Amino acid sequence: MKNIILSTALLFAVTACQSTPEVKSIPAPATIEDAVASPYRSEANRVRDAHRRPTETLKFFGLKPEMTVIEVAPGTGWYMEILAPLMMTSGQYIGALPPSDSEYMTKANAKVNDWIAARPEVKAKIRTVTFDPPTEITTAESADMVLTFRNVHNWMTKGKAQDAFNAFHKVLKPGGILGVVEHRANAGTKVDPKAKSGYVTEAEVIRMAKKAGFKLAEKSEINANPKDTKNYEGGVWSLPPVLRQGDKDREKFVAIGESDRMTLKFVKK
Repeated sequence: MKNIILSTALLFAVTACQSTPEVKSIPAPATIEDAVASPYRSEANRVRDAHRRPTETLKFFGLKPEMTVIEVAPGTGWYMEILAPLMMTSGQYIGALPPSDSEYMTKANAKVNDWIAARPEVKAKIRTVTFDPPTEITTAESADMVLTFRNVHNWMTKGKAQDAFNAFHKVLKPGGILGVVEHRANAGTKVDPKAKSGYVTEAEVIRMAKKAGFKLAEKSEINANPKDTKNYEGGVWSLPPVLRQGDKDREKFVAIGESDRMTLKFVKK
């Protein structure tokens, strides 16, 4: 099993999963398309495919089943359901979970661990670790790819965004890929260091990645949404899937869909 050695500045602790009854085996997906169509995924998560375009996004990043991939802050496991089964035959999926320091994160991490525990054939090949920047990572066998989806604003809120990008650079091997999807503020918007609206400018994400030592390889508009006006009282969380404002303007927000998102591919120089 590939080893990640963590420095004193990083808590990257392996999470134990509880044993569960046997479940019917599902064939391991061989391609990204197979993984997106796989029975490992919940029907509720499939509904979001039209907004999140997982096949196109993962192909853009250059994901291969034989890679060692770290997904940072997988939330409730939306992308994990695709990535973990895809990597389990010839690669390695490592889910880097934030500490359970809030009600949301406690529930999200529990959902991830429950999903793993219920699938012993995946559990045998998956690793979960705790990710809590500021971090400094050294590796015995470096990762090929780090992926993170809609998380940069959370690290900005905690004042740890640059620490996170620095950590990604250290854990990747030379030439390794960092793939970032994030809620996109309009170009020229004044940077809010705490990202209270949930939106971040592309320029700010690129600045932090470059400061960490990355080169911007390519941008994509795969996850763009021109209907998103980004001027809501409840920030990005007014939109699906959160719909923070409840019934207020619900039809309007549902019609807009999920947020306008940047999709950025960086390479470790």
